[in-house]
Amino acid sequence: MIKALSRLLGVRRYTIAAFTSSQEFLAEHDASIPGCAVIDVCMPGLDGLELQQALTAKATSRPVIFLTGKGDIPTTVRAMKAGAVDFLTKPVRAQDLVAAIERAREADSRARQVQAELNSVESRIATLTPREREVLTHVVAGKLNKQIAYQLGTVEKTIKFHRGSIMKKLGVRMVADLVRLTEKAGISA
Repeated sequence: MIKALSRLLGVRRYTIAAFTSSQEFLAEHDASIPGCAVIDVCMPGLDGLELQQALTAKATSRPVIFLTGKGDIPTTVRAMKAGAVDFLTKPVRAQDLVAAIERAREADSRARQVQAELNSVESRIATLTPREREVLTHVVAGKLNKQIAYQLGTVEKTIKFHRGSIMKKLGVRMVADLVRLTEKAGISA
């Protein structure tokens, strides 16, 4: 089955890495490489669902497509609830498999783009001083400069300076953009 799938996908110009066991896959898996995993439900060692759980436990967001010779509703439901892109029954039609792979690749691409944006936001936020972080939480809470100054025991001019520095470091011009950016990073008022 592995050879047949490898040939089928190779002809369609997919880059393939085939593994004969879930342990081998986990040992060689590189989450930084884009793509998806096509996993048989029944495998030696960890079965497909256990492999999916192992990937999730490693915080790996690898899209998974399941193949099975004997699909049942409980197994399908478990796989889909755990985030599988698709659950296909053998013998699988080539166009069904390719369509599932394309959906998985698109999901992977979107997830990588979201993660890259989050990493960018987090790296910009990391450039803030502790005082700027403190001022930031007050700004996104909608407080005025004079309110922030009073609460932090400083003068309004200092808050204006910090606020300007925050906006510059984070690459935003408006408070609404600042709020959206901090929401992405999970910073709340």
